[in-house]
Amino acid sequence: MRSKLAAIGLPGWLILMGALTAIGPLSIDMYLPAFPAIASSLGAHSSEVERTLAAYLLGMASAQLIYGPLADRFGRKPPLYGALALYILASAGCALAPNVEFLTACRVLQAMGGAAGMVIPRAVVRDHYSTHDAARALSMLMLIMGIVPILAPVLGAYILSWMGWRGIFVTITLCGIALLWTLSKVMVESLPPERQIKLSWGNILRTYGGLLMHRRFMAYALSGGLASGTMFGYIVGSPRLFIEYFGVNPQTYGLLFGMNAASLIVGSQVSVRLLKHHLPINILPRALLGMMAAGLFALFTALAGIATLASIMGSLMLFMFCYGFVGPNSAALALSDQGHQLGSASAMMGTLSISCGALAGLLMSLLNIPGPLPLALIMAGCTVLSCLLGALARYSRTPV
Repeated sequence: MRSKLAAIGLPGWLILMGALTAIGPLSIDMYLPAFPAIASSLGAHSSEVERTLAAYLLGMASAQLIYGPLADRFGRKPPLYGALALYILASAGCALAPNVEFLTACRVLQAMGGAAGMVIPRAVVRDHYSTHDAARALSMLMLIMGIVPILAPVLGAYILSWMGWRGIFVTITLCGIALLWTLSKVMVESLPPERQIKLSWGNILRTYGGLLMHRRFMAYALSGGLASGTMFGYIVGSPRLFIEYFGVNPQTYGLLFGMNAASLIVGSQVSVRLLKHHLPINILPRALLGMMAAGLFALFTALAGIATLASIMGSLMLFMFCYGFVGPNSAALALSDQGHQLGSASAMMGTLSISCGALAGLLMSLLNIPGPLPLALIMAGCTVLSCLLGALARYSRTPV
């Protein structure tokens, strides 16, 4: 079968799906250089500001379970309208926050709006493409997503110096408004009426219960989710590690963050090329092994007391490069058996992924140990488990 991606290139709807998926990185990465400024402005401890990110991840994880059934019942487009409206209002609330508690509450609401951008684009991609082409399309989305982590911290640091930390959230609000307008002009509904699933508590519980019992789906979803856990642990802990421990300034921090994001882009685009000749099920195991090697190397250097900024960056760049393969291929394989319930399956997969990230981020904020050891522990633990689950998924061809 000829690749649809090869035939049509990169259509406008796919670019929009990448932009919607990028809501998460934008909302997370742009305000990272402002952590010390937010703590000072609101009279909060740095760990309290770090927990605003963990709160965002928890809000995003829980809300995805709602958008999945809504997308399978009402189509892909209507839930996006409501979600983006909530995202815009909550982002404006973050800009006006008088204290860290209000900021945390608005971050949860912001996440609940942004969660639709994690669920529905994956379902839209699978509406259009087979498993193999979906893996290629999701890899292309990672290119779009990867640009955001490169630009967001640098842009955030610039806005911080020009407008203060509140200006960062004003910018995020304006981005949400632009996405809502683009959605109304570009996206065409991709779910045919005959594929819509009746919305009822019984159907929802049966669907999610079936997914939880589907061993292959769960193994692939958790394998990718634990990889995300490493990434979010790094995101939460990197301001403290790079800015406070290694003493880099916010602008340099943005550049280091961009280098890791560039590694993610390179990995995802190499994955696109390899998928022209290889199947996702053959690419994923090698990427998982490389990711685990990065985690174990980071742990070894931290325990041996020889970790430096260069060694940590080397481990992170290798991890990000491998994650560029793991993210799209694990997602495509997890969804390969779920054509009849893509919205709910995408929601469950997203919830598992973000939950792993939230737990890793929370653990990072609680491990109040100076130096690279907390990040190294999370990297090693998550990548080893991810590799083991990937091996289990490869040999789990049928539901339990």
